[in-house]
Amino acid sequence: MLSKFVQIDQRIALYLKTHRFSNKTNRCLKLYVRLGDGYIWAVFAALLLYKLGWEHFLTALWQILISLAVSLALYWTTKLSTKRQRPFIFFTDIEAEVPPLDKYSFPSGHTMNNLAVASTIFYLQPSIGWFMLILPITWGLLRVYFGVHWFFDIVIGALLGVLSFFIAHFIWSLFL
Repeated sequence: MLSKFVQIDQRIALYLKTHRFSNKTNRCLKLYVRLGDGYIWAVFAALLLYKLGWEHFLTALWQILISLAVSLALYWTTKLSTKRQRPFIFFTDIEAEVPPLDKYSFPSGHTMNNLAVASTIFYLQPSIGWFMLILPITWGLLRVYFGVHWFFDIVIGALLGVLSFFIAHFIWSLFL
């Protein structure tokens, strides 16, 4: 069963290597995908502060930080126990077109950690949270396109990100 997922991942990586956007589009997408490194969250923090006010913002921030802490704990445990090679290491003719933030591929931390935060914000403020849910998925898929992740790194990263939110929400509810 696992070998089927690996084969699908390899086929997708090779397909994307030969089916590229224009250079101009790639430059724009590289800028967009770098927002997933955390830069965009300052903008959303300011928006949350504006919408919620200082007191409710601090409550939301604590919930977000708990989700992120749970996500990071799951992320590092999973990443260091699997140590999956990145596509650009496995296939020498695929290059990393954006910088990977660490050595191993599985799961996608960009997808997982950003989705844990986005899920929390969606729960707290659906009016802006729905948009934030889209960002980690698109960033993850673009990281597949740019050769630093496999497709199933993104799928499992997304599932673990949402799971992180649910675990964090349970932890938060214990303190209410």
